[in-house]
This record gives sequence, C-alpha cells and structure tokens, in this order.
Amino acid sequence: MYEQQTYEHILKRMLDKVSHNVDKRQGSIIYDALAPAAAELAQMYMELDINNNLAYADTATAEYLERRTAEFGIHREPATKARRKALFYGSNNVPIDVPAGSRFSINDLDYVAVSRIATGEWVVECETPGVVGNQEYGGMLPINYVTGLVRAELTDVLVPGEDAESDEALRKRYMNAINEQPFGGNIADYKKKINEISGVGGVKVFPAWNGGGTVKATILAADFSQPSQTLIDEVQTRIDPEQNQGQGLGLAPIGHEVTITGAEACVMDVAASLTLAPEAVLGQVQSDVEDAISAYLLSLRQSWANDPSLIVRIAHIESRILTVQGVVDVTHTMVNGAAVNVVLTDEQIPIMGTVTLSE
Repeated sequence: MYEQQTYEHILKRMLDKVSHNVDKRQGSIIYDALAPAAAELAQMYMELDINNNLAYADTATAEYLERRTAEFGIHREPATKARRKALFYGSNNVPIDVPAGSRFSINDLDYVAVSRIATGEWVVECETPGVVGNQEYGGMLPINYVTGLVRAELTDVLVPGEDAESDEALRKRYMNAINEQPFGGNIADYKKKINEISGVGGVKVFPAWNGGGTVKATILAADFSQPSQTLIDEVQTRIDPEQNQGQGLGLAPIGHEVTITGAEACVMDVAASLTLAPEAVLGQVQSDVEDAISAYLLSLRQSWANDPSLIVRIAHIESRILTVQGVVDVTHTMVNGAAVNVVLTDEQIPIMGTVTLSE
C-alpha cells in the first residue's frame, strides 16, 4: 500500500513545497533540515504497511494471525505426541509385559509405556511432541531397569504425532470456517470435528451412503499415510461409538449413524528406462529417483481430502525423474506394469512400491 512512500519520494515532495527562491541543493540548510524528517516518515510508512498486513487474516502471521482467528473461536492446534507400538521380549525371545509407565530411549527420544495391547505388545507415547516421534524404528534401551527384559523394539505408528499447526494451515482452516459454516451435522461440520482429532490428516464425508441417516467418513493419518486401526477406532468412538450408533453419544447429531473408515493404500510400482549423463550410473541416481517419485506421491496424498479422486500420471512421474541430477531423458515409464495413468477411487491413496530402472 505504501510502496511509493520512499525516502527519496518523500524528500522530493517536501522540497517541492519550498519556494524556488531558496537554496534546496544537497548540503543546504533547508535540505539538511528536511532530510531527517523524510527518513523518519519513510520508516513510519514501512511500519504502517507491516501493521496493515498484520491486521488481516490473509496476510497476518504468528501471534497476530492467532489473535484474528481467536475472534471466531479458532485456535492454533498444538503439537501432539506420537503413539507407537512397542514389542518387549525376555529370554529365549519370549514376549513379556513391562510395568505401565516404563520409559525407553532411542536416538535421543524417550517413549513411555501407556497401555497394553497383548502380552509383550504395548502402546508407547513419545515424550517429545511433533512428527519427530513418528520417525524412529528399531531397538530401544530402558531408562530404568525392567526385570526380565532382554530386548525392546519400537515398531508401528499407531497415531502419528503432529507439529504445531503452521500459519498456512491455520489460515486455511479459518477461511474454511468462515466460508463453509459448519452446522448441525452438515458436511462442513463433520470435516471440522474430525480434522480436529489428533492424528487425523484429512477426511472425506459421504452423506446417506447406506440410506437415510447414515454417514461414512474416510480418514487419512496426519502423516498422509493409511491410518492404523487404532486411529480409526479412536475417531469412531469420538464421533459415534459403534455400540451406540445413532444415539448422539459422540460428536455426531442424534439419528446419524456414522461409520469411520481409513483410506486404502494402493502400491505404485514404477519402471522406467533412463538416459544418463556420461558421468552418471544407475546406482548413483536410484535413490534420488525414488525420492522424486515419493515426493510426487506425497503431494497427491496431501491433496486427497480436496480431490474427488487421485490420478497418478506418468507424465508427472517423468517430469519429477528429469529433475534428478545425471538423468538426461526418461522413456518407457510404466506404473504397475502398464504405460497408462492410474486412476484411484475416491477412498484410495498412492504409496511407493518398487522402482525399477534400466538404461
């Protein structure tokens, strides 16, 4: 708004208001008197521009965005802790239970045993909030001595941890709440309630999917992967407990029988023939090509909640492969054995399979 209010522009405007009979050259008394005032005014306009942007939701950031969204009861979602499955073994590789509250460490992260699944299988929660709790796998060390414990292993992600909500995500949620008013069990209402549950990264709502009064909601995990049954069950209980469906004991309105399902993961096996630069070999580019394809599939999963159905396009895969250093050309690209785009249903998501490269 104030881009034209520069020091030079302001000083020129001020000097133009002074009589031409007065010496206005640089170094003159009038010039030296007006120059500091022009500099202060330019600084003031810069601060006005910053404050103007902080006053509106589409340009505000950090604390100022939170203050704007809070006026409508929308608050930034804090970071959440990952819940994982852990396996515990005694001598002779026999599964054993550990005391609830036992703490274990892996690569500077600590996990605490919170609930038992079966003998030797426990739900453990990362003590550090955020996505970092989703990333480690393998052997853990007990922080305190556990009688009879020989080996502890960290395995599946049951409920992904999430970082604190970003400005862009908060802004988008605020705009959606303003433009799509949630009320009384409409689609916007279900999306709002389910997306607010820890571990959920996206949802599609299918009204009257099995007759009047029935609703199906298909969810995606917060890390944009297929959700675990633990997360599906948790969301089901929060929205409409299975044993009391339609009774209004969850967040769903009375009379709504809600079924929560998880997005179905479809494996994408990719094969392609590459032309490489003279100094490159297949082994050098393999991991970079896999990363490029994985990033493309992740971008599709991230848009899943807002797309009727996803299409894995060969042209997009090839364009990603061509960004890899050392790759000159790519031909004969196939996905799942065919040289055609893969059209997924509205409840399917693509995940990485094998990547087979040849020259």
